[in-house]
Amino acid sequence: MARQSIGEIRRAELSQAAFDALVQHGIRGATLERVAALAGVSKGVVLHHFRDKDALFEAVQRKTYTVLRECVTELLRHAETPHERLYAIIAGNFAEPVFQQEICHAWISLCSDVPHHRASQRIQTAVHARMRSNLMSALRPLLPEPEARRVAFQLRTVMDGIWLRASFQAQPMPGARGVDEVDYAARRLLPADPPLMRAARDKMETLAAVMLTTRAFRERAMIG
Repeated sequence: MARQSIGEIRRAELSQAAFDALVQHGIRGATLERVAALAGVSKGVVLHHFRDKDALFEAVQRKTYTVLRECVTELLRHAETPHERLYAIIAGNFAEPVFQQEICHAWISLCSDVPHHRASQRIQTAVHARMRSNLMSALRPLLPEPEARRVAFQLRTVMDGIWLRASFQAQPMPGARGVDEVDYAARRLLPADPPLMRAARDKMETLAAVMLTTRAFRERAMIG
């Protein structure tokens, strides 16, 4: 693994402090002063590495989505069929490294700010484009193109809705519950093939539990 510079390490620490402030205080209450206090540095140090609050929280968004992308990508490497590709995407979106209550809370705070910042809009657009592309690669062998596009949209909407619901709950939602709900939708939107879908889900959930919690994966995905 390439060694990080002091500046990269400091930026990562400040991004983590910004994430913690976001979880504790929401987007409006996560001031630069609070971020600096959590990181144990002065506000001037924060501004040395990030020009303003928007730049700091843009880095938080990118870090969160990088972890999500790595979870899905790692599972897709082991997908051998269209159904396995589909469940790699589903399981990756609700894997333990990314589907945590504090991340759900931070996600909803960041999403609330998207309409007001072009950088956040660009990040969201890129994230949804990647999700759509991944889903379409799984769905095209199973459905005609127009129907595949519609099902991809429906599944993305269900996944976003579950993240939204998880962010509102007082108690953490297990990742398996998220997979259950998307699986329920997928079984009604796709041609029925219960044994293949069950086998694909079992394989990807097993791989997620084994592979996405290792120290090597966490270091590669830069999970704090």
